[in-house]
Amino acid sequence: MNIDAIRAAEQRLKGHVRRTPLLCSPNLDAIAGCRVFVKAECLQHTGSFKYRGALSAISALDADARKRGIIAFSSGNHAQGIALAARQFDAPAVIIMPQDAPSTKIENTRTLGAEIVLYDRVGGEDRDAIGAELSAKRNLTLIKPFDNAQVIAGQGTAGLEIAAQAQARGIDDADVIVCCGGGGFASGIALALEADAPGFRVRPAEPAGFDDMARSLKAGARLHNAQTSGSLCDAIITPTPGVLTFPILQRLAGPGLVVSDEEALHAMALAFAHLKVVAEPGGAVALASALFHTSEIDADTVIVTISGGNVDADVFQMALKRCGDSA
Repeated sequence: MNIDAIRAAEQRLKGHVRRTPLLCSPNLDAIAGCRVFVKAECLQHTGSFKYRGALSAISALDADARKRGIIAFSSGNHAQGIALAARQFDAPAVIIMPQDAPSTKIENTRTLGAEIVLYDRVGGEDRDAIGAELSAKRNLTLIKPFDNAQVIAGQGTAGLEIAAQAQARGIDDADVIVCCGGGGFASGIALALEADAPGFRVRPAEPAGFDDMARSLKAGARLHNAQTSGSLCDAIITPTPGVLTFPILQRLAGPGLVVSDEEALHAMALAFAHLKVVAEPGGAVALASALFHTSEIDADTVIVTISGGNVDADVFQMALKRCGDSA
């Protein structure tokens, strides 16, 4: 993985991905006590940054591999990105999804034309084993949600945009807080910023109880989470940091930040109130870090990602009901 791969992905994605805005609000600045800018990837196609990596990976395959079909596993955002990108290349797509994934994500993925295979992650079913069996049986190409070089390259295109948008605003020094599961988004952005905005530092943000990246960075080795479910932030729950992503973040990232589900819900309400955007819980953890963990942030300027906005209506209503009065 290097900047050349990210720039090559940028060329393949040109005309397909949206250049999402960098938003700001004086009210959010006041809460955080510093300047806060929000990279709104919730406005990307399929409602999350995952479309970047999916299109990058599928567009890099040869025609025969695309014709045979794609397989992926995801709780929903990678699933939707793969489904749309596969449809655009007229490639069959099989998506392995946990049966407790948000219904919005399952239905959106199905609507985009993918075949869905549900598994019981709470009961301990192994998605990797299911994927390996289906891949072998149907000769499908597996595109992992973060441990794939072309996926990381695609996610890194968001980092190129952040660097250019920040430069246009005269920003040359900032912490860039990125919602983090396995680390594909954070590592891609970190590589892009290393080249185009060397004064910026990436910091991964995760939900409490699923902070494997933060703990791994501190320990200097890949650690596992004790559980695989139990947070509203389903989009960024992973067992352990990626084999490809961890070394990148170990070299380039600052300490990880960890927020509660309640803080993520509060950040969702604040994003809606002050930016007029819809975030899902996992997509709001970076903003929650900037707003509620200011003592852990030294930078005068913070850039955060809202990585996704695919939230079920009841969860969004819960965020507004719990936190709306303080927004």
